[in-house]
Amino acid sequence: MSTTQRIERAPANRLLIVRLSAMGDVLHALPAVGALRQAFPAAKIGWVIEERWAELLCAPGTARCGERSEQRPVADCVHTVRLKEWRRSLFSRQTARQISHAWNEVRAAGYDVAVDIQGSIRSAVLARWSKAPEIFGPIEPWEKPAAWFYTHKVITREQHVVEQAHSLAEAIVGGPLDEATPELPRDPRSENSVNSKLEQLRLVNFALLNPGAGWGAKQWPAERYGAVARELAKAGLPSVVNYGPGEEGLADIVMRESGGAARPMQSTISELMALLRRAKLFIGGDTGPMHLAAALKVPVVALFGPTDPARNGPYGTARVVLRDSVSVTSHRRSAGPDPGLLRIQVEDVLQAAEKLLGSK
Repeated sequence: MSTTQRIERAPANRLLIVRLSAMGDVLHALPAVGALRQAFPAAKIGWVIEERWAELLCAPGTARCGERSEQRPVADCVHTVRLKEWRRSLFSRQTARQISHAWNEVRAAGYDVAVDIQGSIRSAVLARWSKAPEIFGPIEPWEKPAAWFYTHKVITREQHVVEQAHSLAEAIVGGPLDEATPELPRDPRSENSVNSKLEQLRLVNFALLNPGAGWGAKQWPAERYGAVARELAKAGLPSVVNYGPGEEGLADIVMRESGGAARPMQSTISELMALLRRAKLFIGGDTGPMHLAAALKVPVVALFGPTDPARNGPYGTARVVLRDSVSVTSHRRSAGPDPGLLRIQVEDVLQAAEKLLGSK
């Protein structure tokens, strides 16, 4: 196997992307894949992704393979897997059939290059199982044994994960690439649904607040989101509270503390995209919705605690990142709030919002 940063190569005809999850990580990979599309405009690009995140690449009800469109703008073919579900019933006939179908589909496509943007053992194994003769991945993947499966190990010295993925793309091309704007699908039904909901609420200009987080240490208090919504409303900007399954309690707290200034809206991924396309501002922590807002060029007030914004911060949009010096970078999924995150005050968030809104 070779260790490489730049290689001389012919254009790839069939290119497979392996980035399985989660929302933010898939979004971080999109600019690199867009750059590859620009470099190889005639290439067929496939993407292996977990089923639950497929809406980030393909609108619901749209064929997963075929001619690209607004509903599937990046990948010619979206190959989905259900790894968590399959692990629970690994020896069942149904699971065996699903795995066989998924992997026969990938192999039948005849990809000549696969790139593991995820850097995990499972993603590296899936790249290898595609039978692509060339497999690219980072020289220092997230899970070190993943590198055993690569034919080309790429040095990625950049800090931000978007830039690390871009380095992988440049190694595949064999030279520098221009940055590409992420392309996300548009689902007409979701666009119409969100329009109807906003009309019912009589909302045109609004801020989107996202009080949830992947784990407790990243979660700024919901009461403070409510206070932010109350003050924004006084300045003429109402708020919509985005929440996911299991986050109803957080949304209730935000609404209560806002004095009715914040309106709740639970959304699918496609509906959240439609909602963000209409938002004037996003306020939230290091979560998938924050990265989705950044990908859609919505100004972002980002509240960071234990995770490092230099590596995972909002990318490619106007932003103010708030992080106290007390916060220490850690990916331990602690249930309690990060002490540094708690030091970020409502006034800090309002000042950041004013700065972003004033610059538009």
